[in-house]
Amino acid sequence: MSSLNVKKLLTTLKSKPKIILASTSPRRKELLTATGLKFKVIASHYREDLTLNLKPKKLVLTLAEGKALAVAKKYKNTIIIAADTIVVYQSQILGKPRSAKEAKQILQTLNGKSHLVFTGLTVIDTGKNKKVSRVTQAKVFFKKMPMVEINNYIKSKEPFGKAGAYASQGQGKILLKKIIGDPYTVVGLPLKTLAKILKDFDIT
Repeated sequence: MSSLNVKKLLTTLKSKPKIILASTSPRRKELLTATGLKFKVIASHYREDLTLNLKPKKLVLTLAEGKALAVAKKYKNTIIIAADTIVVYQSQILGKPRSAKEAKQILQTLNGKSHLVFTGLTVIDTGKNKKVSRVTQAKVFFKKMPMVEINNYIKSKEPFGKAGAYASQGQGKILLKKIIGDPYTVVGLPLKTLAKILKDFDIT
């Protein structure tokens, strides 16, 4: 399904019941807004625990479901959309850097190499007590970048708050060589998968 067809499908969906995006991520809000869907943004306040002894796919699914359920219990007749994204390099989960030093360590690790990105997506219809969860993945290849360019990217502040210390749709695209798989998985909201789930929910 092309991105054009995805947008066409999503724009035909009506927000009955109302739709909530259980995420304050600007990237996810921007993506969902672009589809034409009407929705509200509600922070889930779910505490993400990346130390859980789970394999990446199970972990990201657990986190997405946790976010969705935290909001779902507060709203009736509502569609809740939640997602979580993790970056994995050689079985190591690379989280969100809290300092320039951490961002540099992460980007040095990924520099010139490939890694996997997993996004867990959960949609809950609180009116029908129905929940669907999916995991998508993509393989990302980084260019071999000189440290001066990595340091300049860190100075942009974009790496902070981003899993893997980069944003593929922002300035971070200069780091990327190619992506195998759904690029929306890397951004954090797989629209093709979301469109299929909403169609199954009869949001038409």
